[in-house]
Amino acid sequence: MFVRVHRYVHKVGLLENPRKTRAFGIIGQAQAIRQVEAHTFKVRSQSGNGQYVVTDGEGKFECTCPDFQYRVKEGKVEACKHILAVQFYEKLRQRQDEADAVSLAQDLALSCKFCGSSSLVKRGKRQTKLGMKAQYECKACGRWFVHNGTHLPRARIDERLQGMAVDLYFSGFSVRKIKRFLEEYYRVHVSHVAIYKWLHKYGRLVAEYTSRFKPQQSGVWNADEMMVKLAHQPETRHVTSPKGVGGPWFYLWNIMDNQTRFLLASRFSFSRDYTEASEAFRQARSVAKEAPSVVVTDGLPSYVGAYAQDFKELRKIVHLSRSSLKSGRNARIERLHGTVREREKVMRSLKRKSRAQELLDAYRAWYNYVRPHMGLGGLTPAQAAEVPVELGRSKMLSLIRKARADATKPHNNCDNQIEQR
Repeated sequence: MFVRVHRYVHKVGLLENPRKTRAFGIIGQAQAIRQVEAHTFKVRSQSGNGQYVVTDGEGKFECTCPDFQYRVKEGKVEACKHILAVQFYEKLRQRQDEADAVSLAQDLALSCKFCGSSSLVKRGKRQTKLGMKAQYECKACGRWFVHNGTHLPRARIDERLQGMAVDLYFSGFSVRKIKRFLEEYYRVHVSHVAIYKWLHKYGRLVAEYTSRFKPQQSGVWNADEMMVKLAHQPETRHVTSPKGVGGPWFYLWNIMDNQTRFLLASRFSFSRDYTEASEAFRQARSVAKEAPSVVVTDGLPSYVGAYAQDFKELRKIVHLSRSSLKSGRNARIERLHGTVREREKVMRSLKRKSRAQELLDAYRAWYNYVRPHMGLGGLTPAQAAEVPVELGRSKMLSLIRKARADATKPHNNCDNQIEQR
């Protein structure tokens, strides 16, 4: 970030203005700017005295700092350093996203590796370490080369396409539709099995990475369970199937924060007794790092015992009646169930329990950090919960890159406290 800021400063030539100089100093600091809503940012004070709120109302910026209140409003200066920092921060993010998109298009374009010419003639195939690859002759320079669609060492498919595939899968595409999409639009040939392997590879990576952060919560949790089908699970201990529907069915417990829509737990179980409810709440508490003040449920008796053991400090339990459920008081968690059901239909039921739980953990990371929520003004639940993770426009790719970089770093016992502020 500092190198990009330094180059940008010299390119635009704005160092003669001291406020702009300080604005670039703010950008160079880690986590100095955080987007908390669609048009609202929090900028850390350089003096260490808290944060200032910068809002963008249709291109008209306002700030809560004294400089804005006493100088900008009176017309003495154009903008305070915090507003300038946000403006430059947005420009840098946009440039990085555009550079990523242009770079991907250039990398995947079929052109000569030596002179860049697109005037090529296909000359059969050649055996390489990565399998049979098409080879081409360049009419411009006369040289032959093998094209594999990526410049990464020993990688057949570019990581940007892999990130795109993971995002498309959790958005509702099947692995075979993703396979066809990559072939038609990027001329990249990959099997559906390889795409499924990407899901587990990056799913585990981002799930482990995001589990380190502590979301800011409202203190009110919504809890509910739904029935899901597992295709390859033995039928010896399955839930009684709905009328007219065969196959093994199981329960999926979901718990989310009421205000931020941050999904705290998604867990499979064979039954919905007290023990399974207790395990679901333990998972939610390990993610939230604290107990809630209020829990809203549909009145299932299993929840009562789980509360008594796991949340002794809980102040209030709200068991909704049937009329309250019809009125939509638990609609937020029910809406989540609709999203999960859409994903399940595309998969034609989930598969084995262990693999399904792994995919659900990855789906929870995608839901919290990548998927924008209309009820939050276009923000993700992680942004609404003020999780200190800055992602670019391609959020899934940014999350994968951060998780991969984090996995290579040595961690000590205090890392979680540092990340959780």
